[in-house]
Amino acid sequence: MSELRVGIGLDAHQLVSGVPLVLGGVAIEHPRGLAGHSDGDVIAHALIDALLGAAGLGDIGSLFPSEDERWRGADSLDLLARAYAEVQGAGWALVNADCVLIGEEPRIAPRREEMQRRLAEAIGAEPGRVTVRATSTDGIGFTGRGEGLAAQAVALLER
Repeated sequence: MSELRVGIGLDAHQLVSGVPLVLGGVAIEHPRGLAGHSDGDVIAHALIDALLGAAGLGDIGSLFPSEDERWRGADSLDLLARAYAEVQGAGWALVNADCVLIGEEPRIAPRREEMQRRLAEAIGAEPGRVTVRATSTDGIGFTGRGEGLAAQAVALLER
């Protein structure tokens, strides 16, 4: 009989000028990008926390502390692959993950499938096991004012 566990991840970063916008491992044409110690990819970061939480392995900051210069400017898909290797090492496998970007812009529909593919590839998952969606807050809060973006993710693991 298998054991199932669910983890939830949340991440948010401020939008700033002068840095590229990366979401779900995909560079998006946009006048501002996300400030962060790594590339600021809120979708990948939320997924990392969901995976680690489900496996009982802490959070993104415990594996990749922002004080550690090794992770400055890191590719979040690399961080995701490293985090999932820890999850697998603890005996867990992904059943599925669902990620939601929260913000007014950019529209991700044209790049959604590419994001899903890149996230799944980073952890060696079959296509279709990782989904990406988006929602707005209808002008409410920091995401509604265009000050930043947030993402939530849920991951289901099996052992």
